[in-house]
Amino acid sequence: MKPTAIALNPLAAALAAVLALPVAAQNADIQTPDASAPTELETVEVRGERPNDTGYGAKRTRTATKTDTDLVNVPQSITVITRELIEDQAMQGVADVVRYVPGVGVAQGEGNRDTPIFRGNSSTADLFVDGMRDDVQYYRDLYNIERVEVLKGPNAMTFGRGSAGGLLNRVSRRADGHSHRVANLQLGSWDKHRITVDLGDSLGEHASLRINAVVEEADSYRDGVNYQRRGLNPTFSWTSRGRTQVGFGVEHFEEDRVADRGISSFQGRPVLTDVASFFGDQARSPVSAEVDAFTAHIEHDFANGLNLRNQTRWARYDKYYQNVYPGAVNSAGTAVSILAYNDASERRNVFNQTDLVWKLDRGAVLHTLLFGAEFGQQVTGNFRNTGYFTDVGPNTTSVSVPLSNPVYTGPIQFRQGASDADRHSVARVASVYAQDQIEFSPRWQALLGLRYDRFEVHLRNQRNGQKFASDDGLVSPRLGLIHKPVENLSLYASYSLGYLPRAGEQLGSLAASNAALEPEKFRNHEFGAKWDVRPDLAFTAAIYRLDRSNVAVVDPLDSTRLILLAGNSQRVSGLELGLSGKLTERWSLIGGYAWQDAEITRDIRSSATALIPKGTVLAQVPRHSFSLWNRVELSERWALGLGAIQRSSVYTSTSNAVILPAFTRFDGAVFFSVNGHLKLQLNIENLFDREYYAYAHSDTNITPGSPRAFNLGAMLTF
Repeated sequence: MKPTAIALNPLAAALAAVLALPVAAQNADIQTPDASAPTELETVEVRGERPNDTGYGAKRTRTATKTDTDLVNVPQSITVITRELIEDQAMQGVADVVRYVPGVGVAQGEGNRDTPIFRGNSSTADLFVDGMRDDVQYYRDLYNIERVEVLKGPNAMTFGRGSAGGLLNRVSRRADGHSHRVANLQLGSWDKHRITVDLGDSLGEHASLRINAVVEEADSYRDGVNYQRRGLNPTFSWTSRGRTQVGFGVEHFEEDRVADRGISSFQGRPVLTDVASFFGDQARSPVSAEVDAFTAHIEHDFANGLNLRNQTRWARYDKYYQNVYPGAVNSAGTAVSILAYNDASERRNVFNQTDLVWKLDRGAVLHTLLFGAEFGQQVTGNFRNTGYFTDVGPNTTSVSVPLSNPVYTGPIQFRQGASDADRHSVARVASVYAQDQIEFSPRWQALLGLRYDRFEVHLRNQRNGQKFASDDGLVSPRLGLIHKPVENLSLYASYSLGYLPRAGEQLGSLAASNAALEPEKFRNHEFGAKWDVRPDLAFTAAIYRLDRSNVAVVDPLDSTRLILLAGNSQRVSGLELGLSGKLTERWSLIGGYAWQDAEITRDIRSSATALIPKGTVLAQVPRHSFSLWNRVELSERWALGLGAIQRSSVYTSTSNAVILPAFTRFDGAVFFSVNGHLKLQLNIENLFDREYYAYAHSDTNITPGSPRAFNLGAMLTF
């Protein structure tokens, strides 16, 4: 963090000189100065670290540019969720985080994974931790996270492939030499029990250790749905005279839950049923995810404007899920179909990044140069079975049950169908990148960046021995221009380009028909403003246009071939407004508004017969969304929180056949500080018990929103 220099006033400096005088003059003759003559005193400089986050507001980021940069000087829309906000809202995962991020939503993810939607593009892979890929399909927890940064628009120059509409980066807690002794116990609705601990301290002058852990069990407002989580993350750091820092961390995280794919739809709306009704079979819908990760980083400051850092992440992910879930409702509205399958996947990731940052002062022009390289390998195995309802027929893949009682308890046989996956893939990436942040004057800045990725994927179909490969050279530019009429206001324009190779975000979609096709392209044009209204209150605004091209579609003359639609096929245009920080000393807030126009811009043939026509609205992208959370300090001990979330209606898929109605939901909280060591808080979700539909996966997989829910927390600092 940037040191802050403070020049002491002459009176304080004179006092310092007087206090120091006897020591300096022990062996010297003391001359009495002429009181009438002016005395020029040496400026005394005090250096200290400026905190990165203050309440709900954040000042700086290292994620967006890979350099320590003021947010006001980054030509991109960014929302930072600070640790204080995470604690005030009792956030636990990604779905909680994006509630107050304009332009970002969340999909159902089939009840087994995080699926944020960035500017109209849903993703299960654009998720990072400390700038490193964490792209496997599971639910992430925030027990060991200091803050979360959400970057909007393509970020390929900084992060490589993907991040078509944006990405989410979790900044983890690390051993930092400070004392941490915090335990947080939460009890909530539906028998929720959760405890987290944060323990850390220095180990002598140069080393420190920190341990974060979580244990949680809970049921749900949905019948028969529950989950359990366990996580442990020790980290160690060592510092040599402040110039070299070395750190290590190990994490083990596991979760077991019931996959809940919600309810079906009828006549263009979610079916009318009790909010707790489970469609399918809870007992045969298990999910298990296990993550083991090792991280290491080293950073050295050469003290001449040169900084070198290197970090490595190795991670093992094992994931299994099985679901018995709803399909379509019959035309009479009396029965619903039930389907089933299971899926097992494992992945081994290893990535290494090296960044060299060089700050150059060339008189009137200042440069912050970044040179970097990244190397990585991802090995993935995937195996899927279809569920067959043998009481109907040996090869029957769906069964009908009454809508009044949509739980299926009959026999199911899981085995591979004709199109089920059994594949093994190896993806390798080698990347180099360079960036220059140029400060021409106090009024004008520019950001120029370029990245090259060599991305290779080799996939083997274990069922028939077929092998497919793709080899892409991806060139990703990033351009930004910043004008600062005054120090605390920036106006910017930016352009960025990102790619999604044909292997898909989960590296398993290569086939004979698409292996040779060029990657999809995402171009983002953005104009915005960032205004630090006061040191602890920031306002942001951005307008953008995100175009998707190189979409692969079935050749209408040959259904075995895919062809590219070279021009733009999807466009999302939008406006984002954000406000975060302190409105007054006692009133903290974070909020935002987003307007999005997301549609297909040309006819897309998705199969030999089906057609997605021009003008189709993208799935789960609201035209209007609004959120605002407030915390008001009533006294030294008492505080109140109140939040509102509003979303206009959305389509559940690009069929545009089913609509989730608009809704407004209010949340509340009460905070009480018992003393300097114990804090209590009560969070209430859906304060007025409003019925609404939270999100969907498809036209027939829709999740009802939670009824009113309570969460009582006790935070003990010792």
